[in-house]
Amino acid sequence: MVDIDWSKLKFSYTKTRAIVYSRCIDGEWEAPVLTEDFNIPLSSFAGVFHYAPACFEGLKAFRGVDGKIRLFRPDMNAKRMADSAKYLDMPFPSEKLFIDMCVTCVKENLDYLPPFEASSASLYLRPTLFGINPQLGIHSANDVMFVVMCSPVGTYSGALSLMPGTAVLSRNYDRASTFGSGCYKLGANYAQSLHAYNIAHGAGYRELLFLDSATKTKIEEFGSSNFFAIKGNKYITPLSHSVLPSITNASLRIVAEEMGMEIEMRPVYVEELAGFDEVNSCGTAVVITPICSIDDKPTLEGTEITRTFTFGTPDKCGPVSEKLYWEIIGIQRGLKEDTRGWCMFIDG
Repeated sequence: MVDIDWSKLKFSYTKTRAIVYSRCIDGEWEAPVLTEDFNIPLSSFAGVFHYAPACFEGLKAFRGVDGKIRLFRPDMNAKRMADSAKYLDMPFPSEKLFIDMCVTCVKENLDYLPPFEASSASLYLRPTLFGINPQLGIHSANDVMFVVMCSPVGTYSGALSLMPGTAVLSRNYDRASTFGSGCYKLGANYAQSLHAYNIAHGAGYRELLFLDSATKTKIEEFGSSNFFAIKGNKYITPLSHSVLPSITNASLRIVAEEMGMEIEMRPVYVEELAGFDEVNSCGTAVVITPICSIDDKPTLEGTEITRTFTFGTPDKCGPVSEKLYWEIIGIQRGLKEDTRGWCMFIDG
């Protein structure tokens, strides 16, 4: 194992040993190539540089308390990438190729897989698919490259796990349009949110909560992850075509339902924030990040705050959310029985 202080890891790039890639040329997938060269030669006319035919995924590998290596729900990531690629009208890897290349990437970078004792650390995998054929006209990519890379990571913001953060509503910037690509994991979606996200971070907020582009009355998702709230015994999360279907959110809903909670996937209005007991962002990088307050401002750039919604205390995660968090973490790290078959084991 490499000499890394696992406790100081953030959600940032750390060079590992190898990546694995495969190309689809003229409709045929080539045999995967394992390489220690992280630089990929591409034509300057490759479509990805001009029209952004690109999508990606994020999933994690863990060392369990039993010493076994687990990959959490990779089949769901493969399916979501296929959906994203279909929207872009470009080739995509089969579920088998996707998972096989993820497994290869983990095996070739085992020295960078944090030990079980590093409770906040894991090996993050970033499968990426993008158009590589030279083009000038505006059209979908015919040839693509699929690359799986990885990096050991800690918590997303560098804060302690389950430490609440603040958020602000985005009223004058949109993440996705009502009938756009918001429900797909496209790089272009994130590029669109960067400017607004930078303004929010510059103002001291950890998260930015986007609203529907048509009416600005309904909650969509945070800039980095899904939104869910707890109200009594209800787990509430937005239902919208412009929200990314989070695998973490889907897993949390199953766990919540098995705990006896009522699940509500529906339009969620801004005014409802005043009645929620707990609010969180959820995603692969963190599982759950509690939100202790959300400011409502006419503009992100402005200093005027028209109202502030608060949830719980700024120093502690809500009890229901914390219970959900440890259920997912327990499955990922082998502390709880995986009765749902979510973990894929990798020989290491």
